Amino acid sequence: MSGSSGFAPIIRQDDGTFAGVWGPFALKTAFQPIFTFQEDRLFAGAFEGLIRPLRDGEPVPPTTFFNSVPASERLHVETLTRTLHLQNAGVCLDPEASIFINFDPSVFDEKSVADAALSDMRLVLQAAAIDPRRVVCEVTEQKSASEAALYRFVQALKLHGFRIAIDDYGSADSDIHRVRGLKPDIVKFDAQWITRLMETGPGFALLSTMVSAFTEQGIKTVFEGIEESWQLELAEKSGASMVQGYVLARPQIASTRLALDYPALGKSPGAATSSEYPGTGPHEHKGPARGVFGRRVKLP
Repeated sequence: MSGSSGFAPIIRQDDGTFAGVWGPFALKTAFQPIFTFQEDRLFAGAFEGLIRPLRDGEPVPPTTFFNSVPASERLHVETLTRTLHLQNAGVCLDPEASIFINFDPSVFDEKSVADAALSDMRLVLQAAAIDPRRVVCEVTEQKSASEAALYRFVQALKLHGFRIAIDDYGSADSDIHRVRGLKPDIVKFDAQWITRLMETGPGFALLSTMVSAFTEQGIKTVFEGIEESWQLELAEKSGASMVQGYVLARPQIASTRLALDYPALGKSPGAATSSEYPGTGPHEHKGPARGVFGRRVKLP
């Protein structure tokens, strides 16, 4: 399939997964699990799709890749990465697992662009045999030129059966005003922001109050960037619905033959080690123990 379709620059590999091509870059999907608290267990019932670029066979930091994309190509790359993650989810993830996919609202200001993106996305989901209700559309911190256009686009996503998550809550553009306007299903708290709040008693009390307020509105919460066991304990104590971070599991390149690695959740997680994929962020560095997609991890 060619033309404007999201399928265009994607190649099926020998192991059944998909890789993308954009200029000199090869693009792969990595999945990072998002865990739900369930009594004395953590259950990986959701995964976030993350892009992993390579150039001449060598990993490139995602920020370097995205910074190299001209403004005129941003929509094309947005479509390509989203399509790649969904197609890989279709072959790699448990059919009941939720899939978190990032959306940059700044590229969907025009209704015709939004309509075309949703049309392509439905074709991708049909090909990948993914129920739209499994998809969580993360609205990133990027500014939209028109707030009305953003709300219109999010409403269209909801009408197609997708769930909505506001990403990086606590940062400059992801505030309570946006939550009230977009009425999301999920709010993902900014990693650095929650870490600062967790470091003091009053800060943690404020964090717990916000989680409780969202829960009363039927909004689930995700704490991102959990790197230490004490953060995990406080996240659970605060009442957060879900947690994501490298004390639990780091992203892994999508493969039908690859198991997800989960660390043993002792009181003192192992010392940090370098990520096998440089420049992908400050959190990807915890030593793992074996596990597989969607398995339960018992807290000791």
